Amino acid sequence: MQEKTSPGQDASGSGSAGQAPDAAEQQPVKPVIPAAAAKRANASVMGMIIALVVSIAAFLPIVLMNPFPKSEGFRPDIDVSAVARNATDVAGFTPVAPETGDTFTSNYARWESGSGTGVPTWEVGYLTPNDSFIGLVQTRLANPTWLLQETGNAPVTGSRNAGGQEWELRDSGKGNRSMVLNYRGTTVILSGPAKLDEFAVLADAVVKSLESNPAATVSPSATPSP
Repeated sequence: MQEKTSPGQDASGSGSAGQAPDAAEQQPVKPVIPAAAAKRANASVMGMIIALVVSIAAFLPIVLMNPFPKSEGFRPDIDVSAVARNATDVAGFTPVAPETGDTFTSNYARWESGSGTGVPTWEVGYLTPNDSFIGLVQTRLANPTWLLQETGNAPVTGSRNAGGQEWELRDSGKGNRSMVLNYRGTTVILSGPAKLDEFAVLADAVVKSLESNPAATVSPSATPSP
């Protein structure tokens, strides 16, 4: 006795059988690299890495033997003598312009009218060889109050000879110190955190400049009260 099959079952069966080849054709094909080719590729990469390392090793000693120069930063150099000459008429005396050669560098030079203190001053700033600072102030109208202000109320701690003159030494004990000289009609104050040996070098140059200039004269009416 034969088993009857329905037309629907035959159609579905034949449809499934017809779709199987299409699904197999849609699967991606993975390329296969032969072992010998993969080995050659790895060898090429390793060769490039080794060549790069060898090149760096060859040039590194040359770079280390020729280091870049250290930058000293910007250090302005003011022509103190020129500014002093321009200030002579308004100052009423010849401001000092110490000759320090290349050891000290000036970063400012100016005449201050003294509108706030009543004491007009010649002011110069110096950068020292040890990268410290000394400020110079000169006036012919000094008074005790102004002197205390300029020296930071530092007490007198002694004296120091520089340029053949005895300078009064004032030291606050907090890093800043001052050297004061009354000579040839003006008062000169050197102040800053620099070491005393640098103060002495600049003070010596100041005395030479004072002695090369005409002595300042002060009229009694121009002398300020303390």
